[in-house]
Amino acid sequence: MTKKILVTGGAGFLGSHLCERLLDVGHDVLCVDNFFTGSKDNVRHLMGNPYFEVMRHDVTFPLYVEVDQIYNLACPASPIHYQFDPVQTTKTSVHGAINMLGLAKRVKARILQASTSEVYGDPEVHPQIESYWGKVNPIGIRSCYDEGKRCAETLFFDYWRQHKLEIKVARLFNTYGPRMHPNDGRVVSNFIVQALRGQDITIYGDGQQSRSFCYVDDLIEVMWRLMESPAEFTGPVNIGNPCEFTMLELAEQVLKLTGSKSRLIFMPLPSDDPRQRQPDISLARKVLDWQPKVALVDGLKETIAYFAKRL
Repeated sequence: MTKKILVTGGAGFLGSHLCERLLDVGHDVLCVDNFFTGSKDNVRHLMGNPYFEVMRHDVTFPLYVEVDQIYNLACPASPIHYQFDPVQTTKTSVHGAINMLGLAKRVKARILQASTSEVYGDPEVHPQIESYWGKVNPIGIRSCYDEGKRCAETLFFDYWRQHKLEIKVARLFNTYGPRMHPNDGRVVSNFIVQALRGQDITIYGDGQQSRSFCYVDDLIEVMWRLMESPAEFTGPVNIGNPCEFTMLELAEQVLKLTGSKSRLIFMPLPSDDPRQRQPDISLARKVLDWQPKVALVDGLKETIAYFAKRL
């Protein structure tokens, strides 16, 4: 059955892939974005589709539309972008959640929140499981994003308890792929852009801090499965790839795949940068019958091809 689906942040990296997927399975998609980090180029190829609509709107203001489902992805997700205007970042997470939850309540729509592994902060539990409450600095330079997303989760669960709203909460771990912003400061795009331009590859700290990287197609698949799962399953559920790599390993892989002669240089570690980040995806495996399929090397090849064309 065709549904009218609202995707906030729909012109962003993840949002554009999600819009594409929802159109592919036959839905009517309303893409809402204020274009702070999103881009019309990400959704240009969808604009000829009669079932796709783009609206410039900031979710910190109420929105009055009629929809069946809402995917709330609106928020700058890279440190460079969310630290540019930290007050606005918190507003986007908190006021944005209040406005979208209010809309969902009014039209009786099911709503999914794109939360983040940042809710775990610099974790003392490894890998991170959904029942872990995290170790977050509430007054640091990353707090606008970390605490904004934590507050959004609180609001979602309070609307579920108080108003019986159908909610889904996904905790997204590092994701990469085509349409990443070349200047977003995230490690995958940084390394690829630097390698393709023959610039020094910047590694922060000793390069032994680790991350788990999920290819965008895998992430969109599980996000869709979560939205379509039974109403009683609210999450939060970890979404990401449990295969862990150090920054040094990632840099070496990028150099190998690009054939770049870039040098590795080491810089001081930024404030509150977590040492380890790896999802425990047992819950997603069990309830959503999902696990990532795309190996890092294959995903990097696609991402490098995208950046090579764009640069």
